[in-house]
Parts: sequence; structure tokens; C-alpha cells
Amino acid sequence: MIEHEERSLGDLFAELSRETTTLVRQEVALAKTELSTKASKVGKDVAFIGAGAAVAYAGFLAIVAAIIIILAALIPWWLSALLVGAIVAGIGYFLIQTGLQALRRTELAPRETIESLKDNAQWAREQTQ
Repeated sequence: MIEHEERSLGDLFAELSRETTTLVRQEVALAKTELSTKASKVGKDVAFIGAGAAVAYAGFLAIVAAIIIILAALIPWWLSALLVGAIVAGIGYFLIQTGLQALRRTELAPRETIESLKDNAQWAREQTQ
């Protein structure tokens, strides 16, 4: 005959409390990992914005100077510089907008953790019924 050990309600609640604490700690660790991964992706996108701005600036400096000089032969220097400056600013704006759109597409919420917490809450409700 196998002896069946019955546990008291207090023991069951104590075990549930310990398991819940462990579960919460694991969920916090998961959230930290997930947010760290997303922060790394956002950091890369921000680096692309910065690199795009630097390349646009460096790449266009010589071209801008040449275009201003060429146009100055046809129109006044100030107008030549104004036109070329407006075009360069438009290109810079385009690069910045491209980077910002990439950032907007990045999902920052820790979706896996949220889903896991919902599952855990459902499990806890089932255990207490």
C-alpha cells in the first residue's frame, strides 16, 4: 500500500508563493534581455542616422563648393550659394527622415515578456481556483 502524503492548504500557498516569486524573477530577467536586444537595434539605427548625416556632409562639401563656383559664373555668388545650400539641405533632410522611419518601425515593447506574463497570470488564476 502506497502512502499518500496530503499537504496542508498553507503548504500549498507557500509553494505557490515561492513559485510565483521565481516566475516573476525569470520574467524580469526575460524583459531585461528583450529590452537590451531592442536597445541595441535602436542604437544601430541611430548610428545609421549619424553616419548618413556625416557622409552627406562630407561627401557634398567638395561638390557644393564646385557647384557654387560654376554657378557663380552665371549668377551672383550669394544666389549660387543659396540655391546649392537649399539642395544640400534637402538631401540631408531625406537622409534623416529615412533613419527616423526605420526607428518608427522598430517595436520597442517587450512583446514576448508581455505574452509570457499573460500566460503566467492565467496559470496563476487556474491554480487558485
